[in-house]
Amino acid sequence: MLPMRKYYLDSIFDDFMDDMEPVKNPFDVMKCDIYEKDGAYHIEADVPGFKKEEISLECEDGYITLTAEKNSENEESDKKYLKRERSYAKATRKFYVGDIDANDIKAEFKDGVLNVIVPKQEKLPNKKSIDIL
Repeated sequence: MLPMRKYYLDSIFDDFMDDMEPVKNPFDVMKCDIYEKDGAYHIEADVPGFKKEEISLECEDGYITLTAEKNSENEESDKKYLKRERSYAKATRKFYVGDIDANDIKAEFKDGVLNVIVPKQEKLPNKKSIDIL
C-alpha cells in the first residue's frame, strides 16, 4: 500500500506545482529583432499562434506599438475542461523610432512572423546660424 500512497502524493504535488507555474512574460511570446538596412529600420517579430486579424500596429509620438491579442473562443457545451490555458493571450511591444511619417511604414505578416519596415527620416541639422539684427 505504501507505493500507491506515494504515487497519490506525487500526483497531488505535481498538480499543485502546475498551478504555481509563473505567468509567462509577454516578451517570451513576441521575440523581436531590430536592425537598420537600406535607410530603414526593420522589425521582425515572432507572433506564434496569432492570426493577422489579431495583430495591430500603431505609430504615435515616435513610438511603434505591436499588439497581438487573442480573445477566448466560444466554449463548446459538450466539453468538460479539466484545465484551460488557451482562452486569452495578449502581448505588446513598443519601440521608439523617432519622428516618422506613419504613411510610409510597411508591414507584412507571414508564417507567424510580422515584418515591419520603417523608413528613417533624414536628420535635420541641429546647428543653425542666426543673424543678429
